[in-house]
Amino acid sequence: MKKIDKIEKIKKKIGSRNDRKLKRYSDKFNEIFNFYLSIYRHGLITFCGSNFKVDFDINGNDGKFSFREYDNGRFKYKNPVTRHPNILYGVISGKKGWGLWCDQWTDGIVDWSFTEKEILNEFDKRNIIIPESLFNEFKKLLDKKKLKRNIEYLEQLKII
Repeated sequence: MKKIDKIEKIKKKIGSRNDRKLKRYSDKFNEIFNFYLSIYRHGLITFCGSNFKVDFDINGNDGKFSFREYDNGRFKYKNPVTRHPNILYGVISGKKGWGLWCDQWTDGIVDWSFTEKEILNEFDKRNIIIPESLFNEFKKLLDKKKLKRNIEYLEQLKII
């Protein structure tokens, strides 16, 4: 057996170096993964703005590893494959929905349709803790939209 054949055989058995690296999950990754899954399972975000399908394969990777692959772009032009399709569907839907709904919530807050506290209370009611990085993203988007609104308002008043 040639050296290349041995390497390929080992890769199939234990995975490539990149795959082994992807299977180590940081605490922040676990926190974000659980957040996306919980907002989908609690019904807080069920609509994500796009249709996608997750394929089932009994010999596929677990949901967390498949999400990591999805996040790294491995399933860009094909359906994600996993042995936990419902979990992966929920996490992807939560991830896509978070971006969509952050934009919609900040628009509503800026237009005074509702308050930031009302949005955050929905998460508190369901005992969902928003990861710091995602919360900071939400706050930055909100501040950016408020600044834009204020500048437009001042321009209407001809103060600037």
